[in-house]
Amino acid sequence: MTDKLIERIIETKNPSAVGLDTCLEYLPKEMLENVNSFESAAAAIFEFNKNIIDSIYDVVPAVKVQIAYYEMYSHFGLKAFYDTIVYAKKKGLIVISDIKRNDIGSTAGCYSKAYLGETKVDGHFERAFPSDMITINGYLGSDGIIPFIDDMKKYDKGAFVLCRTSNPSGGEFQNLKLENGQTIYGYMGGLIEKWGATSIGSFGYSDLGAVVGATHPLEAKKLREQMPHTFFLIPGYGFQGGSAEDLKVCFDSQGLGGIVNSSRGILCAYKIEKYLGKNYYTAARNASIDMRNDINSHINIRSAK
Repeated sequence: MTDKLIERIIETKNPSAVGLDTCLEYLPKEMLENVNSFESAAAAIFEFNKNIIDSIYDVVPAVKVQIAYYEMYSHFGLKAFYDTIVYAKKKGLIVISDIKRNDIGSTAGCYSKAYLGETKVDGHFERAFPSDMITINGYLGSDGIIPFIDDMKKYDKGAFVLCRTSNPSGGEFQNLKLENGQTIYGYMGGLIEKWGATSIGSFGYSDLGAVVGATHPLEAKKLREQMPHTFFLIPGYGFQGGSAEDLKVCFDSQGLGGIVNSSRGILCAYKIEKYLGKNYYTAARNASIDMRNDINSHINIRSAK
């Protein structure tokens, strides 16, 4: 699956994803006039997402859909989450479901079935939330990773394991040092590189990637050197303070090795002075192109074969 993502990145000349972390506060006022319940809220959110997808699908390779923004609208929100995944895939986008799931053994297997695999119902199999890739939390150890890796291989899917996250307090744990002087995030990076060693594709990257924030360039540089076969999902660009200059250390000499996510900077672009006067989906498209150009001014993506 990472090969497919890289192919789309090369095709679009764009190593970025639009984060569909959509809540009512992001919608324009005219879309909220008849919103008075979870059901109507979820319907408005899906309509917003659908129009964003229609506007950006040809200029970005992927979308990242953060499930928490949908869960808070009950089962209606989960339907919007599902509908968003399905619609984005129909438009040819790689879909990363940002779920950060983790558990051990059979429970981890159930999470994996829900987002990567299939669930058996009355003698046949169905897919619950048919994602291409997901995020997972690896801090319960290999027991919580192996079920996902098994389904990745079986269904040609991918995953990103939390390694050095973009949030300000992530260092409270991730920067702690072990007895040998290695940081916890560095140790996790080594595990991710090891766990993914059996799923390396034609571009040299594993289907098991890592979440590495743009807000910590020094740590990201160390991890890129330590993890030459691990593809990075890079949050923190824009609203969280990460810049294209900061995140260039996440990429290799061919401009590959990562995909940068932006959520509010795209979804709420119509509220930004630069894009005032444009409707939300046109502003989102323009902001996506500007983000692509900004990142590409610091890296050089290889040409398609």
